[in-house]
Amino acid sequence: MVTSIEQLNLNSTYTYADYLSWKFSESVELLRGKLVKMAAPSRKHQLISRRLFTPISQHLWRQPCEVYHAPLDVRLVWEDSTTQQMIISVVQPDICVICDPNKLDDAGCNGAPDLIIEILSPGNTKKEMKTKYAIYEAAGVLEYWLVNLADKNLLQYRLGVDGKFFTTQPLTDEDFIQTPILPNLVISLEDVFEHL
Repeated sequence: MVTSIEQLNLNSTYTYADYLSWKFSESVELLRGKLVKMAAPSRKHQLISRRLFTPISQHLWRQPCEVYHAPLDVRLVWEDSTTQQMIISVVQPDICVICDPNKLDDAGCNGAPDLIIEILSPGNTKKEMKTKYAIYEAAGVLEYWLVNLADKNLLQYRLGVDGKFFTTQPLTDEDFIQTPILPNLVISLEDVFEHL
């Protein structure tokens, strides 16, 4: 039984079955089988998360879609397999919206959420920008928001018919964010980035 993260080799490849067997308190994600430690979020990170989560949660009151914030295990299947051994990506997005109730179980979300929001921190920029972007795109996440605290902007990626993300110019504190996934939801980025 693995009771300490120090018992694991960070260069090895692991599966969801391995992930379930670990009994340590550190927060980790599996990104294409590679173990990645998660640092505790900063106060500003938590503030931005709340400012995005709250209006989405209020908008979804008594609606079929559900919104969750970290930590929630999101299992993303590799090569269309449904066996635990082939799930090699287990992520904990800052915020995610799931509209298919069949993807939800007591362990979290099994499959791609409709919307994922990640908030960049100095230590996770490369992970979020490259690795998770590729994982989310391949898994079929319909929309991915990447929030940059340092530059006070938001990149909104949508999945095209070709299965690839596309985006427009970055949205700043002068803009409003909207998504076809949640019709009639409008969030002011001025409110989101206020006093940072």
